[in-house]
Amino acid sequence: MNDLAERDRLKAAPKHERHFYATNRAFGRFGMRIFEPQTMETPHWHGHVEANFCLHHTMGYDVDNEQIVVPEGRLAIFWAGVPHRLHTITKTAAAQPKLANIYLPLDAFLMMNHIMPLQVALLGGGIILLPESLCNEEMVRRWYADYRSGDFERTEVLKMDLNAMFRRAFLETPEFLRLPRNETAGERALSSVHIRHVIAMVRLVLENLDKPLKNAEITAVTGLHENYALGLFTKIMQTPLRQFVLRMRLMRARALLVESSLAIASVAEASGFTSISQFYHQFKAAYGVAPNSVRNQYLA
Repeated sequence: MNDLAERDRLKAAPKHERHFYATNRAFGRFGMRIFEPQTMETPHWHGHVEANFCLHHTMGYDVDNEQIVVPEGRLAIFWAGVPHRLHTITKTAAAQPKLANIYLPLDAFLMMNHIMPLQVALLGGGIILLPESLCNEEMVRRWYADYRSGDFERTEVLKMDLNAMFRRAFLETPEFLRLPRNETAGERALSSVHIRHVIAMVRLVLENLDKPLKNAEITAVTGLHENYALGLFTKIMQTPLRQFVLRMRLMRARALLVESSLAIASVAEASGFTSISQFYHQFKAAYGVAPNSVRNQYLA
């Protein structure tokens, strides 16, 4: 999807959807929607952990050139940083197919407590399918009502529900629609230890976005040689460390523009940009519009 088409789609979308959607080049915000699914002409990827729940249909996905089918009535969870494309929608009832999507920004997901096994599995490219006992249609619709209420407390409870559900998912052996790379590629595969090193680097970045960050400072948290750690990061996250840091700064800046009344110069500083000109250049390159345009869009 090109930048112009993406901006047109965002402009046409309801505000509650535009608030969390991310383009291919910058991460987005938390959100949820229920809608009529449509097939995609090309793969896309974005900065969320995504959960899909199919109502009255199944979905055929191409995930990084691997074919999977998401069944009806089961919550499928994956890291959307892996290129994916919905290519087939198969109705299972006379009712109109509906798809519930939950978008959890990568930073929020990696800061959740006590879910390291799930974090490792998803960053490794795995897709988890939850049992109906952990998530059903009634629960999904309750979450959606909480999200659409606009009530801060209800949204926070929703996120706590997700965290608890993620923890429960690994109390027993999880069901995978797609195995993580480290479980499918044999002896040369990346181990869960490697992925834990990457998670440690991501967390350090997220906790220090407002500070100057050098590669050596970030990779030091792993105890590995800098070049080796950088290679691991690129292989698992599918983007170089410096580009990831930039994306996360852009994500924070976009959220501050929408959610706060901070002056744009203060937004740039709080997001780790060293100059206002650098901030404007990088923001427009990522989102296609200037920072003040984004703020005006959401205030409209």
